[in-house]
Amino acid sequence: MVAERPVVIFSRSSCDICHSIKTLICNFGANPDVYELDEMPRGRGREIERALSGIGCNPAVPVVFIGGQLAGGSKEVFTLHLNRSLRPMLQRAGALWV
Repeated sequence: MVAERPVVIFSRSSCDICHSIKTLICNFGANPDVYELDEMPRGRGREIERALSGIGCNPAVPVVFIGGQLAGGSKEVFTLHLNRSLRPMLQRAGALWV
């Protein structure tokens, strides 16, 4: 799921900070795979949320993977952006055309 795409975001459709993270990454021109955990059928979202918590993601959403590697939650992704490290990460992962 994560290793197959340049950018993967685990989110909740009602989460404002999740929306901000998705907007930030899309504004770079990336087209992330977004998994809205609250919209997944048959408890699959809760299962993924537990797995994300199990690898240290607290809170469990939003969580961003870039190039198959955990970039982090909102705090880490915004820090990468402010440090001007996010765009190069997206480029190395093949998420940007430029």
